[in-house]
Amino acid sequence: MRGWILGIFSLLVLGGCAGVSVWAPDEVVQQAAYRDPGPTRITMFTMISTRTGRGGHTSLMINGSQRVIWDPAGSFKHETVPERNDVLFGITPAVADVYMRYHARETWYVKVQELDVSPEVAEAALRAVQAYGPVGAAKCARTTSDILSKLPGFGQIQQTWFPVKLSEQFAQIPGVRERTLREFDSDDNTKVLLNWDPNAVARDALLLH
Repeated sequence: MRGWILGIFSLLVLGGCAGVSVWAPDEVVQQAAYRDPGPTRITMFTMISTRTGRGGHTSLMINGSQRVIWDPAGSFKHETVPERNDVLFGITPAVADVYMRYHARETWYVKVQELDVSPEVAEAALRAVQAYGPVGAAKCARTTSDILSKLPGFGQIQQTWFPVKLSEQFAQIPGVRERTLREFDSDDNTKVLLNWDPNAVARDALLLH
């Protein structure tokens, strides 16, 4: 029981906002829209404690007709990255890079799991995350597993509250590739965004392809 409580507490600490509706204007979202030239793909990010091995956050990067990040109850916010109810738009290589580095620090590392999917599945995922609505704190894995379980080819995904358990399920899907991002800056990750130049070339671009 104590471990379950600590796991939920970790989700609350890393998760950030709690179900607050955010809606960027149409023209801002349209102007920011970006589609990566690589394969249509779903990438799962799992933020894992370097001290306990427990998960603190789950998110998805979806590359279809455009590339977005589904960041349920996430704390990543930047004035150049439009948001609509936990969906972040305009995910260029530079934005994807800083998103991962924002989460990777001395107390957390990021597990990155990539799966190439058909254009139809990518579009279904895009529609699903945009229709889901704002997510409350500690529900990142719960809502993400709900979305994935309804996509074609993801029927084996069972709903779960725990990011690491969802990551383990995702790893069982044929074709998933996995890597990790570790950084050793302080636990105060606000400096990552304060020092970020949106026009800079992504330092870790190779990680994204």
